[in-house]
Amino acid sequence: MTAQLVGKSYRFDLGPLKVKFTFDSLSQGSFVVEEGGGLAPDGHAETVRLNLRKIREGVYLNSWTEASGATVTHVEDFANATLYSNVTVDGALYNLVGTITEA
Repeated sequence: MTAQLVGKSYRFDLGPLKVKFTFDSLSQGSFVVEEGGGLAPDGHAETVRLNLRKIREGVYLNSWTEASGATVTHVEDFANATLYSNVTVDGALYNLVGTITEA
């Protein structure tokens, strides 16, 4: 399924943080922050280098570092439409759980 992610966009809804994320390739993604929830400016867009690893069918470990130095680590469970996210911003760690829907 990993290759099936390429070219698809998903909405990651983590409560206060809502992001539209596109898998440009298996090693690159791009995102637009729809609602930053105080963690990122609304409308911020960026392309990042991904470290994407398959855990099992439909479940991936995905991580990247943003230009600001913020780090993001996700367990993306497409099989259950659930997202587990650890985000560091300015040295603070945020643990978030939310949903994944195809955009």
